Amino acid sequence: MTFNRIAVIGAGTMGSGIAGQIANAGHKVLLLDLTSEATDYALQRLQKSEPAPLHQRSNIDLIETGTIDDEFDKLAQCDWIVEAVVERLDIKRDLYKRLDSIINADCIVTSNTSTIPISLLVAEMPSNFQARFAITHYFNPVRYMRLLELVRGEKTRPDVIEKLSNFNDEVLGKGVVPCNDTPGFLGNRVGVFALQVGMDEAFKQGLSIEEADALMGRPMGIPKTGVFGLYDMIGVDLMSDVVDTLGDILPEQDVFHAVGRSNNPANSLINTMIEQGFTGLKSGKGGFYRESNAIDLRSGDMRPRDLTLPAMAQAAALAQQEGHETLHLMIEGKGPHAHFCRNFLGRVLSYAAALIPKVTVTPQDIDDAMKMGFNWIRGPFEMIDALGADIVIDLAREAECEIPMALTKSAELGSFYVVESGILKVRNFSEKTELKPVKLPFGTQRFSLTRQTLSPIATNRAASLWVLPGNLRLVEFHSKANALTAESMQIVKQAAKDHGTGILIHNDAQHFSAGVDLNRFADFIERKAWAEMDSFLNDFQQAVAALKYAPVPVVGAPSGLSLGGGFEVLLHCDCLLTHANSVLGLVESGVGVVPGGGGVKTTYQRWYEASQDPKIAAWETWMQVGYGKTGESPEQAAKLHYFQPDKDKTVMNRDKLITQATEMLTKMAPNYTPPKPPKMTLPGKALLSKMDSFMSDGVNKGWFKPHNKTTAMEIAKIVINTRSDETLDVSEQDMFDRERAAFLNLAKTPETKRWIKAMLSGAEIE
Repeated sequence: MTFNRIAVIGAGTMGSGIAGQIANAGHKVLLLDLTSEATDYALQRLQKSEPAPLHQRSNIDLIETGTIDDEFDKLAQCDWIVEAVVERLDIKRDLYKRLDSIINADCIVTSNTSTIPISLLVAEMPSNFQARFAITHYFNPVRYMRLLELVRGEKTRPDVIEKLSNFNDEVLGKGVVPCNDTPGFLGNRVGVFALQVGMDEAFKQGLSIEEADALMGRPMGIPKTGVFGLYDMIGVDLMSDVVDTLGDILPEQDVFHAVGRSNNPANSLINTMIEQGFTGLKSGKGGFYRESNAIDLRSGDMRPRDLTLPAMAQAAALAQQEGHETLHLMIEGKGPHAHFCRNFLGRVLSYAAALIPKVTVTPQDIDDAMKMGFNWIRGPFEMIDALGADIVIDLAREAECEIPMALTKSAELGSFYVVESGILKVRNFSEKTELKPVKLPFGTQRFSLTRQTLSPIATNRAASLWVLPGNLRLVEFHSKANALTAESMQIVKQAAKDHGTGILIHNDAQHFSAGVDLNRFADFIERKAWAEMDSFLNDFQQAVAALKYAPVPVVGAPSGLSLGGGFEVLLHCDCLLTHANSVLGLVESGVGVVPGGGGVKTTYQRWYEASQDPKIAAWETWMQVGYGKTGESPEQAAKLHYFQPDKDKTVMNRDKLITQATEMLTKMAPNYTPPKPPKMTLPGKALLSKMDSFMSDGVNKGWFKPHNKTTAMEIAKIVINTRSDETLDVSEQDMFDRERAAFLNLAKTPETKRWIKAMLSGAEIE
């Protein structure tokens, strides 16, 4: 099911973002607003915003712009129109009446409203319009946020919902969560409530914003921004408006009002911040955090930022590294930190449970909304299962919350999620409480769910090896930030031996891998353990080589960031199936080292094969690795030869990675033969002086730091025959050896030691 002609009305942040994602999917789209200035600005924003809303800048050519007055007639040709105008009911209603007079009888109309119920939006519209109307609530930024809340009205036809669901799932890459027509739907209702509770409890327990964010963030499986950092990221003024809107539309008895604007202890502080222009990152002035300073919640004064993590957060971080559950750690003790965590969990989890069954009959919808719309690692009901319903009931009572029926039922009947006969089921609360299989769209698979029905054939703190149907193997990295360690590579090596019919490299984290664990290298450097460092790098190289030459096909299926060592693993796969938002690249030069796991080798090989000219291959590899260039999308990565369009593929929906990757492996397996070792020729040393002059000039002009030059010249030694003017034929192992030698040379410098320490501490590299 597809659409032939799509239009978006409203060129603000959300409207332009929706249009951009439609263009990313290869579809033409008409973007209208009141003035041409508004649409011109929208196009500028799409091309210049960070992170980039477009996969590549040329996608802007798929967006036609115009004004509502001059191009309104063009809407008659559309079969889907998205309304994304200002959140005023009167303006929206007037627009719908104009649309009804011109659109064809089959055209679907949807609103991107985040709060206004359908019943109010279309109350004055005829039945045939209401039958083709729904809410498609996207989250900002549209390209990166996975959630689409799809809300049907009382009269919305099922086929309309089906077409919208399928198109957004398959073409735009969204995780579609069906929602009832209730105030705030699901994501904002729970997510904004959680933020307000976090703020409220920080005041009550006398915590600093740094303490609250550290406790509420990673230890609880909520984004590391916590509450105050997320306020700054979204915009303090925008969050204030969202809170006000929810307060206006939610029922009087809803406990949300207890943390709304009027009852929020930070209300006066927030008002002052907005008046003074401290509205968060977008303002350029900051919000709760301002450069190296942070606001004092009680006085409103600025003070130096406290980078010390609370002991509970430190303990939780260590437990996470060991693969242990952290939520139980967060509720132990009686100090203000423990009380903050206990009350936060008690209030938020009981609130989510209270939405069952009126807002939705299945906990899965709420969990999916929070994971895809607010980037929680686990949804509220998965957190309840981790703690136990009995404990959550105790926490809710301690926080003076009413105990909802869903919690009581879970305490009586068992967890919300249960595995029965190898099938993951979720407790539903419709006419009767019963377990039903977790539902996902066709072709969709999330390994975080699939994993619960499997047992690994090998596992350690950093990685696991799993068996998938068809006797395929899946290598999963699961350390902090999926940073690679010796243990990670042990699993890679084991997969190359116990390979089954094919190997899939994949994980379900927000980011595939941030690279090799820098803490390991910092330790080597501190102890001057050069032989150990060399051995580590050699083991890494041999692991990726074993993967490359395994007797079965290997497919890498990354999403998010795939950088440094993480990307080096992917470079040794037969092909990639990447999510459309994947960022691919080698960034090691940023901390004063070189890729040591075959990254330089493979980059050179690809440039050499493409150009058949050693000088071009050496120069392009040198520039690319030296600058730490990344492809912010597979299309951009293709220009760097990090993504190979003739072999590698992309998907818009990351939940389809496993399904399509396993299909690729199954098709490749019958006639598969491992690749032959590459033949490469390096240019003579004449190119070295050109590189040296380039870097010296850059240092003199202040473009580079002196250590940038040192790093760059070590990269040059990998890709050039420094001993002769003649070309040099090299083997793959020769290139591996060159990488290790360059890495060790740089690791022994005081500048690299300093740069790595700065990166690990979050300080600026000097």
